Amino acid sequence: MNLPLHRLRALILAAVIVVAGSCAAFARDHDDARRAVEAGEIRALAEILKVVKGKLPGDVVGVKLEREAGAWMYELRIIDEKGRLFEIHVDARSGEVARTREK
Repeated sequence: MNLPLHRLRALILAAVIVVAGSCAAFARDHDDARRAVEAGEIRALAEILKVVKGKLPGDVVGVKLEREAGAWMYELRIIDEKGRLFEIHVDARSGEVARTREK
């Protein structure tokens, strides 16, 4: 795989940001996510990614599951073909893209 240097740097930076920000809360978030899927509150990440795949501007490099105003949201970090980083919030129950923001 031959990636342009700027895209490779952006992917590495995004991975470092996601890993650094999520290590401490990983076990708690993982258990919360599992319970929410089992209770039918949210769809599994694999399902959500299938639903939104065509709506994403690039490759998924990070994922967080958060509660926002009482609703579960997947926060996807995406790198596009130009190396730009996007944050996309997806409703974890419906799979609808709620908002997109370039970082």
